Amino acid sequence: MNVPLFPLNSIVLPGGRIPLQLFEPRYIDMLSRCMREDRGFVVVLLRDGAETASEAAFYDVGTYVRIIDFQQLDNGLLGITVEGERKVSVVRSWQQDDGLNLGDVECLIAEAESPVPERYHELPSVLRALFRHPVVGDLGMEVDYEDARDVGWRLTELLPLDKQEKQRLAELQDPLERLDRLLELLEALEQN
Repeated sequence: MNVPLFPLNSIVLPGGRIPLQLFEPRYIDMLSRCMREDRGFVVVLLRDGAETASEAAFYDVGTYVRIIDFQQLDNGLLGITVEGERKVSVVRSWQQDDGLNLGDVECLIAEAESPVPERYHELPSVLRALFRHPVVGDLGMEVDYEDARDVGWRLTELLPLDKQEKQRLAELQDPLERLDRLLELLEALEQN
């Protein structure tokens, strides 16, 4: 599948939502094409460089997203909200003359649903606390606090972790392995 790539300093995973402000012509054109053709694009995490840089290095695993809302913002910019649908691997990427990154992507195998085992009982509680924050609440995300995938994906998006760690968590295909790592990271955060 050939899709536009949108490098960001933030991560979004299946079921997650993220608001974006578009002001560069390359991304406004991308939005127009996506809306016209009823298709999404892939959000990839930046490895190096700035979001507005024409040359930016990004990770190979990202998330195919769909536009679920758009509006003109008070600052005059175009605001959109996207929702993650599925994880993908960027097989090949290139840049158009206008600076828009495009790529051939393959869908990764969907992670299996898995209940949250008792040993991770504190993780859904942490996630509930994060969802009480107005910025998170305003995104209108739904979460199944009993599904290890949902809990792990949302914590990966919302916890204050460095981006390399977020990417490692995003690339894991085993929800329980992700919860193991999140528990370790939370314990380390609590000790600091």
